[in-house]
Amino acid sequence: MIPSMADRLFDLTGKVVLVTGGSRGLGKEIALGCAQMGADVVIASRKYENCVQAAQDLETATGRHALPYAAHIGRWDELDGLVSAAYGRFGKVDVLVNNAGMSPLYGELSSISEQLFDSVINVNFKGPFRLSALVGERMITDGGGSIVNVSSTGSVRPNPSIIPYAAAKAALNSMTEGLAQALGPTVRVNTLMSGAMMTDVAKAWSPETKASSGKRVALGRIGEPHEVVGAALYFASDASSYTTGATLRIDGGIP
Repeated sequence: MIPSMADRLFDLTGKVVLVTGGSRGLGKEIALGCAQMGADVVIASRKYENCVQAAQDLETATGRHALPYAAHIGRWDELDGLVSAAYGRFGKVDVLVNNAGMSPLYGELSSISEQLFDSVINVNFKGPFRLSALVGERMITDGGGSIVNVSSTGSVRPNPSIIPYAAAKAALNSMTEGLAQALGPTVRVNTLMSGAMMTDVAKAWSPETKASSGKRVALGRIGEPHEVVGAALYFASDASSYTTGATLRIDGGIP
């Protein structure tokens, strides 16, 4: 059977994809989608047992290989080990997906501690920068690759409950454009900007919050995690061979 154009454009056979925050939510769906297109996957997250379970689920569903690895993405000194493990197992990384993120709840702005503020910046911005530098430079040596930064529409439509998170994601957006220049022409760097999705965090929202979040967008509902996979595969694959420094919103149509 002759592969269709879509099959050829989005094919990831023989590729290795590293996904941070890959044990649940958007990261788990992106990892699975990449494996379904032929990639082997490194699943990184803070809790090793969650990484192991996600890796086992992926291997059972797709037949591809998955490496679970526990790392706190906000801790600079843990990222060298993650990169070494990925290259030690697979010999390369073709696609890096900086998906790990956090946005803790807080009350009054003055109640935000320095530790909370630093943790949000570290996970959402500092860690992705360091990991992109480590992997991106090796991608150049290996002849190319793709980095996908998972941001949030909060970075362009912030509200009072997510100010540190929104600022960190705005920095991530800016980093994408800078890295596209720094790592080009062989390495592409793009942003996948997600809106509200029915992840574990959103499942804990009140029915009123869920309803109001859905009503604010053109499609009238919150997204499902699997609905970011098409955009992630576009950036990961040759389908986006002439796209870098770009931001693609997957948000249901925010006003």
